[in-house]
Amino acid sequence: MTYLVIGAGGVGGCIGGYLADAGFDVTLIARGKHLEEIRFRGLRLYKTRRGDELCVHPKACTADEFTGRADVVFVCVKGYSLEAVVPLINRVADEHSVVIPVLNIVGTGERLAPRLPGRLVLDGCIYIGAYISAPGQITQTGDLFRIIYGQRDTNEPDERLDKIADELRAASIDAVVSDDIRRDAFRKFMFVSPLAAAGAYYDMTAGQLAAPGKGRDLFVELVRELQAIADKRGYSFPDDMVENSLRRLDALSPDATASMQKDLKKGGDSEIDGLIFEPARIARDLGVPAPAYEQLSRFFEKS
Repeated sequence: MTYLVIGAGGVGGCIGGYLADAGFDVTLIARGKHLEEIRFRGLRLYKTRRGDELCVHPKACTADEFTGRADVVFVCVKGYSLEAVVPLINRVADEHSVVIPVLNIVGTGERLAPRLPGRLVLDGCIYIGAYISAPGQITQTGDLFRIIYGQRDTNEPDERLDKIADELRAASIDAVVSDDIRRDAFRKFMFVSPLAAAGAYYDMTAGQLAAPGKGRDLFVELVRELQAIADKRGYSFPDDMVENSLRRLDALSPDATASMQKDLKKGGDSEIDGLIFEPARIARDLGVPAPAYEQLSRFFEKS
């Protein structure tokens, strides 16, 4: 299958880099100095499952330069850039293509699908720690690398989804075809959103949030409010999500911060709408109390 990865940051760079290293046909959509380095020196990946240091040479270009089509389109941009890539997806995906968004925010596939008629648009999420350590370089921060994706309103088998999973696994990526992708994507959101929200509100690192105190208390309260939303929606999880999220928080590098927190400090665009304002909106729509998210929404709306 042919793969197009839109967004070659930590997430997209690892997806494309692993696939390229395994010999699959993959093209990265990138820009700026990062794109120049990938084109002329290759994409270098460090601390990966496939070796401590890799240098691969996937095809790479800007969105405007790509003129082909793709069997699989991974959408790996930030939430605030999603609208800008819709014309590209419409151009490169046809009725045989599978579109897999793997963003931090939830419900991306549902929002994209009406804009991409005739294409199979899934929902998905990804578990990985990785970042651009220099132009043309991606560094992983742990061994975890799992992509979960699936259709929203049907469990009808689609051989394309299983074939994608097989090829991802051949590239050393854990792949799961979900039977309830809304639940599984929300499960990840129950960690990502509280981490970003509490970290940004108190300007704390993961290590500071994990320590007893106001940061940890807020993190836990946000997880509980998301659990109430999950309960209202009928999502069932095999473990206690507060304990699960705290374990994941403890496992992070002590100096780690969420990308939204970094973006807010730089003063640029961020995923604050999807990670803080959206949970408050969902709670209101469902009639679920979410005082912590409401408080954070009011605070950041004034900022």
